[in-house]
Amino acid sequence: MRIGLFGGTFDPVHIGHLRVAEEIREAFELERVYFIPANIPPHKNIQLITDSDIRLKMIKSAVRDNKYLSVSDIELKRKGVSYSIDTVRSFEKRFKSLYFIMGIDAFYEIDTWYDYKEIFNHTNFIVMLRPMDRKPGASDVFPNSLKTHIKKIDDVRFQHSSGNMIYLQQVTQLDISSTRIRENIKQGKTTRYIVPKTVEKIVREKGLYRT
Repeated sequence: MRIGLFGGTFDPVHIGHLRVAEEIREAFELERVYFIPANIPPHKNIQLITDSDIRLKMIKSAVRDNKYLSVSDIELKRKGVSYSIDTVRSFEKRFKSLYFIMGIDAFYEIDTWYDYKEIFNHTNFIVMLRPMDRKPGASDVFPNSLKTHIKKIDDVRFQHSSGNMIYLQQVTQLDISSTRIRENIKQGKTTRYIVPKTVEKIVREKGLYRT
């Protein structure tokens, strides 16, 4: 099976997350995309993150009507800091063809990730570009420590020495972020049409993001 892995805090999950997951699934003919909420993200202040059970509930409610989108609580069950290499290795035991989905901004900083070189040996990457982003070349995208392991196929495809591929894929730009949503709620503004109704209901019932 061709499986997409889409990690993040998803605090909260919103229409932008769902839209790019669907576009990537369709473009790469993935049989399933797993949303993987982080337990403790390595690069974020954990004191500002909503309880994991609530985030998990919001994601499950958001994807339940799409048979191609699923949720994995693997990082929540593992406890501790959520490292992508551990998640990829776990999925590798179940599926042969993995595609790690992430945005270009995060990919630019991948050399700050724990054991980042090893991740490339275990999964393909789909790096999402916004329409406003120019298509970067290998010299722009990859850290110096990886460049000798990367071969350019064309402007949007690169191959790692392991044989795994890195794809640059343009997706629809929706000017939505979880940070902005939290700010809107704090200011008493509506979140209609930027988060699913089911998520909006949970946010309201739990009184999230009001302070």
